[in-house]
Amino acid sequence: EAMVGADVVIGLSAKGAISKDMVASMGPRPIIFAMANPDPEITPEEVQEVRDDAIIATGRSDYPNQVNNVLAFPYLFRGALDVRARQINHEMKVACAEALAALAREDVPDEVAAAYRGRKLKFGADYIIPSPFDPRLIWYIPPFIAQVAMDTGVARMPIENMEAYRISLRQRVDPSAALMQKISSAVRMGPKQRVVFAEGEEQVVIRAAWAFKQAELGEPILVGREELIRQNAAEAGLNFDDLGIKIMNARVSERNADYVEWLYNRLQRRGYLRRDVQRMINQDRNYFGAAMVARGDADCMVTGVTRNFNMALKEVRRVLDVSDRMIGLSIVLAKGRTLFVADTSIHELPNAEELAEIAVKAASTVRKLGRTPRVAFMSYSTFGDPPGDRGEKVREAIRILDGMDVDFEYEGEIPPELALNPEARANYPFMRLTGDANVLVMPAIHSAAISTRLVQSLGAATVIGPLLVGLEKSVQIVPLGASVSEIITSATFAAYSGAGIEE
Repeated sequence: EAMVGADVVIGLSAKGAISKDMVASMGPRPIIFAMANPDPEITPEEVQEVRDDAIIATGRSDYPNQVNNVLAFPYLFRGALDVRARQINHEMKVACAEALAALAREDVPDEVAAAYRGRKLKFGADYIIPSPFDPRLIWYIPPFIAQVAMDTGVARMPIENMEAYRISLRQRVDPSAALMQKISSAVRMGPKQRVVFAEGEEQVVIRAAWAFKQAELGEPILVGREELIRQNAAEAGLNFDDLGIKIMNARVSERNADYVEWLYNRLQRRGYLRRDVQRMINQDRNYFGAAMVARGDADCMVTGVTRNFNMALKEVRRVLDVSDRMIGLSIVLAKGRTLFVADTSIHELPNAEELAEIAVKAASTVRKLGRTPRVAFMSYSTFGDPPGDRGEKVREAIRILDGMDVDFEYEGEIPPELALNPEARANYPFMRLTGDANVLVMPAIHSAAISTRLVQSLGAATVIGPLLVGLEKSVQIVPLGASVSEIITSATFAAYSGAGIEE
């Protein structure tokens, strides 16, 4: 009877303690936290039999809105310990709750949705609290607690740089955090790049563009039909009027005629009629987006979500030229080590000259990323033992580099253990590497692609890329079906390269 007319009920008792009649008597939009375990005071199914406007939470993982102490106590203690707090006071507990409330309103990573078998998670009646599977909890929550501990005078070791603290927390669950933070910081401080998101109607692309804009990494441009983009944004829980993101529709763009004329002049001696080019610009967003970059209406571009790498690259290359040697460079982060692997996407069976050029291009790119390149040419053989045709190509590449004036160390042909283990190198005192290699040039695309995908599939490493290097303009092609985080990473690298930033 005490519950009649109540809008909120919090249960921590036993199964059946809340009846359907009680729920029916509650005011509009009642909030029901039935947290008895393993059986809640009333099940969501029972609530839904009498109310269609209730917001329901339980302690069960098989229902939406699981209230679980794992959402709070590890991160509450993490923040308290990191400032050596004398106590955990009421204000710190409130800060933890407010942090969880704020996180629930953020866009949900695809990795979390995967844990729920792809169920869409966006702030609303079925998602008012973050998932215990959310990998952001470890770096999102503790800074709130640490800051309030400092503000209320219970911290004995204040944190001077809260952003650096947040980054250090993120590195514990994401090996790519340190590298990406360095790149992201350089992009934020550099000239703002206009980044074309070519497949702008895709919900995952809209979410990535939104996050890219929110992080102040540049100015995203979505290519697609405005009505459909707005619709898909709304389904993702984003109010498009708040996005402030430019939309370009190829068919109605005032730049359409210029792009067609320019591209026709470029392709007319390659077998293309004007109507072919008009169709390409009107109907294919890769052509339109690449033309925007080529004609100076944007600075860089990211694509690939809806089609395979080779198809996307072929389309982009009809619009943009290769400035020098083009390669695919993958970044592998494992056990505190960062490795750059080439070529993982372009050259199927490179000859000796191509291998040498791949090494030069990879080393140059790695240096621009702020690292000192040490190049190892990978092989199944060690300095010719056992012999083989691929090994001879590698040895010839070494001879070519010997005749060039390069500014990096290189060695080969060698297997991975010699490149990465100083103890293994002890048997080869003539080796020229002064430390472990960080640039691995693979003898063929199959070994490059298989090795990087294998370690990623086994969960033994985080792999970024392959990054596309060597086009005259900055374009990145993400894997088919890429996640939001993968798109953001590629867009960030596109902006980094497009701005010509060098560490």
